[in-house]
This record gives sequence, structure tokens and C-alpha cells, in this order.
Amino acid sequence: MASTLHDVAKLAGVSIKTVSNVIHDYPHIRPATRERVEQAIAELGYIPNLTARSLRSGRTGAIALAVPDLGLSYFAELAASVIEAAEEAGVVVLVEQTGGDRDRELDLLRSPRLKMTDGLIFSALGMGQEDVEALDVPYPLVLLGERIFGGPCDHVTMRNVEAARAATEYLIGSGRQRIAVIGAHEGEVIGSAGLRLSGYRQALEVHSLPFDESIIGYTTLWHRANGATCMRELLDRGVEFDAVFGLNDTLALGAMRALQESGRRVPDDVAVVGYDDLDEAQYSIPSLTTVDPGQPWIARTAVQTLLDRIERGDAAGPARQLLAEFSIIERESAPPPIRSGTL
Repeated sequence: MASTLHDVAKLAGVSIKTVSNVIHDYPHIRPATRERVEQAIAELGYIPNLTARSLRSGRTGAIALAVPDLGLSYFAELAASVIEAAEEAGVVVLVEQTGGDRDRELDLLRSPRLKMTDGLIFSALGMGQEDVEALDVPYPLVLLGERIFGGPCDHVTMRNVEAARAATEYLIGSGRQRIAVIGAHEGEVIGSAGLRLSGYRQALEVHSLPFDESIIGYTTLWHRANGATCMRELLDRGVEFDAVFGLNDTLALGAMRALQESGRRVPDDVAVVGYDDLDEAQYSIPSLTTVDPGQPWIARTAVQTLLDRIERGDAAGPARQLLAEFSIIERESAPPPIRSGTL
């Protein structure tokens, strides 16, 4: 039979109330008593009744994380960072995949499954600005991503426009004049692709370089295969370029493979810069120069912001937008700017 609170108290030689206080991390307990109780818990393999605890406290000790696709490296790394930050705070994370589908994202926001958690960190991909009212929910919610702005919940995101401009200026500073883009979305303004393309265009304008539609590679998904296909299409058209800005690292890695297959040398013939600083970017050949958008900070801040809301019971308080800082990670696929201070 499973061990009980009474069994732990008897083995540790303390009251049931003392065991309960240790489990709930009550601060005013002598260290020796706490150690005795914890040893008894470990020896008996006692597992607290979380359901009963949640009924008493009104909290579950769990939060939800919704991401489009754990098969995408960025979201897998994001989920790992969120879980790590939550574990440090003593909270469990339940992960949902939406497939980036708008209907599934909307259904999730209304799902009764969320009653098993105290709040939600939500990375939307299918929803758009027209769905902003759907974020007005009765539980603590932190939004990630770049699909919806100005909503009723806290929003933790990255500086897409500024970071993309810096990446483009990095290439310009190294002497590149014809910078192709891989991963643009037709007609998108709000969203990662639209915002990063805007930053790219700003950099061209500041440096008096023309915007050339012929070297913009459009695609839908941001996988390696899409990056490779997009690059092959540019190469087949015979357009000239001496650098590539992949709107994420997986696109850039796919594009780099296609360049190498075509006989182009990276970075001698074509410099390549990505965006996201995925772990795999440092192990490609050549290693990928990229934008670090502050993903670990985003994960930690999202968790802490959500837990603060839960602790205060303040799901409907004034919404905040929290922006991560970014940096350019210099590696082998793009040489550094010729002159210091270019950025």
C-alpha cells in the first residue's frame, strides 16, 4: 500500500502537521526537523496527494505551455528552457502542441484541460491580430511570439525589427551589397517574417542600398527543406547575391546546404546569417553566424511573469510588453564587419 502522511510522521517522530508544513515548505521549521521529515519521505517513497492539496489551496502547482511544434528546434529549445525555469520555481509544466493551427489555438484557450493548471504560456502562430479579443481569458496568461500585439495579457517577445536590421547591417559592414532573404511570407506585416523583413529593409535604406524583390525568397514553413528549396529557386533564376539572411536558423542551414551543393563557397562567395542561435548552429560546417534573440531570457521571464500573476491572483491586471535584448553571434559563415563600429 502507498505510504501515508501518518506513516511519514511516525517514522520521523513528528506530528502530521509538521510533515504537512515541510511538504508545503513552511519557513519556520528547524533544519534538523526538516531533514528528518525529508529522509522519512524518501525512505517511504511518500508521494503527496496533489489533488487534495490543490482543492485546499485553489492551485494545482502546474502551468501549461502551448507551442506550435516541438519538432521545430526553436520551440523544442524554448520548451526546455521554460521547463527548467519552472522546475527551479517548484512548478510542473504541461506541454500542448497546436500545430500552429488557428482553430486549435482558439480551442485551447477555451479548453477545460486548462483547469488542471494555474495559468498558460501561449506561443501563438496561427492566430492573428484579429483574434486579440480571444486572449481576454479568466486565468493568468502570458503571450509569446509576434502574431498579436496590444492584447489584454502580458506579452514577452523579441526585438524582431531591430535584430533583423542589425543582422543585415552586419553583412553590409563586411562589404556585402546584394543580400538575399530566405523565408519571407507573402503579404505579411505582423509576424516574425514580416517584422524581420521590415528590419532588413530599414538597414538597406539607411545604407542607401536598393530593395530588390528578385532576391527575396518566399516560403510558408520555416524548416531546413524550405530553406534549401527556396535557395535553389533563387539559384535557378540566376539572380546575383553575395550574402543571405535566413529569417531563422533552420532556413539558413537549409540554404547553406543548397549553396554548397551549387559550388558556392560560404562565406567566400556568399556570407550567411541566421536568426535564433539554435544549439545546432554552432556545429554546422561552417558554423552559422546568427542572431541570439534572448530565448533563455524570454523563457525565464515568461515563467516568472506568469507565476507573479498566479501569486497575486491578478489575471486581469494591466498588461505589460516585455522585450528581450539581442546580440549577433559571430561564427564562420559570415565574416565580421570590415570597420569596427559599423553596427
